[in-house]
Amino acid sequence: MLLSDILARLSDETTAVETIVGLADLTLLAAIKARAATEGLGLAACVTQTVQRYTHEASGDEWTTLIGMLNRSQDPGATCLKRASAYGQQGRS
Repeated sequence: MLLSDILARLSDETTAVETIVGLADLTLLAAIKARAATEGLGLAACVTQTVQRYTHEASGDEWTTLIGMLNRSQDPGATCLKRASAYGQQGRS
């Protein structure tokens, strides 16, 4: 699945949870739920915000790392979402 497909499916909380559960990464779901609670956002809004932050704040080296990961990935959308989430957990450093 492409990242744009994932983001397009984040229209409501139920669909957001189903989409993230469909990525078969419950750790990712827990991390996003925790971040959403901390930031006072719904899950769908939190995922969208996480990707937007990553897009705007990631360094050139981070993008190079992501591109390498995407080249080896069977699911580029999930890979990008996981990387953006991990980057957000690191304090966006």
